[in-house]
Amino acid sequence: MGLTGMGGAALVTPMLVLVFGIPPAAAVSSDVVAAAIMKPVGAAVHIRNNSVHWGLVGWLSLGSIPGVLVGTLIFANVLATSGADTTIRTWIGVVLIIALCAMLLKTYLTARSSKLLGEQELIGTSMPVKIVPAVALGLVVGLIVGMTSVGSGSLVVTVLLLMYPLLRPSVLVGTDLTAAVPMLIAGAIAHAGLGQIDVAVVVSLLIGQLPGVYLGARLSSRYDGRLLRYLLMVVLATTAIKLLGAPSIVAGTIAIVGVLIVGGMILHERVRSTPQCEPSSAPNPAGPSTLSGKK
Repeated sequence: MGLTGMGGAALVTPMLVLVFGIPPAAAVSSDVVAAAIMKPVGAAVHIRNNSVHWGLVGWLSLGSIPGVLVGTLIFANVLATSGADTTIRTWIGVVLIIALCAMLLKTYLTARSSKLLGEQELIGTSMPVKIVPAVALGLVVGLIVGMTSVGSGSLVVTVLLLMYPLLRPSVLVGTDLTAAVPMLIAGAIAHAGLGQIDVAVVVSLLIGQLPGVYLGARLSSRYDGRLLRYLLMVVLATTAIKLLGAPSIVAGTIAIVGVLIVGGMILHERVRSTPQCEPSSAPNPAGPSTLSGKK
């Protein structure tokens, strides 16, 4: 999350359900609370580095705070139904598919922008804000996060890239992390009132997340996280189809094939970046007569 702005709840919530057997309702509520504590750590690093667009943060929050409260209300109403766990699993699976599509779109947009923009200068924190789209984006993302805890990173980063193709990557990640903080705090308070939070899960997550997001945010200025995003896409695809009821053999096959493809990409990039050894052009210290005298 600190490195790419993506992958927090998109990884944590489905893994809590599929790997650790946490009930979906408790997984969603616990992850919202943990994220509300974790994301300010990553945001603080970007704030110190002046890689946050505060105007964009403000307009996104204007939509995301009421959105997450409405989403939590919908979540609470579903909890009162008999098939709540199945419904929430399906919600998470669908949102993961949307997040995966958003990541694929972001990858395409990034490659396309780098070709089209050429030598144009990237924009930092002085960029003017498109107010109505920013508020609408915040509202939609807040609604999804309130219902599933997923989407605050992958969806926001992709749409911001669509809206502002010249926005500097570090500002993109820093703005996304910072804008998520007020939304998640509001969502955490709302979810706490539902009584679904597992304190042990929250504490266990934070023990790993706090140092992880800090280190990731520190590294984000040196590494673009491109190959890490591809691996994240594999995990999202696998967990999404599993949550939607696919057999384990199908999910496992997708995971193995995806990891092999990403591994091949990593190996290819390593080979390309390895300097090639060139033959030495230095003269033979023994001189040519030494070689010609040997039979």
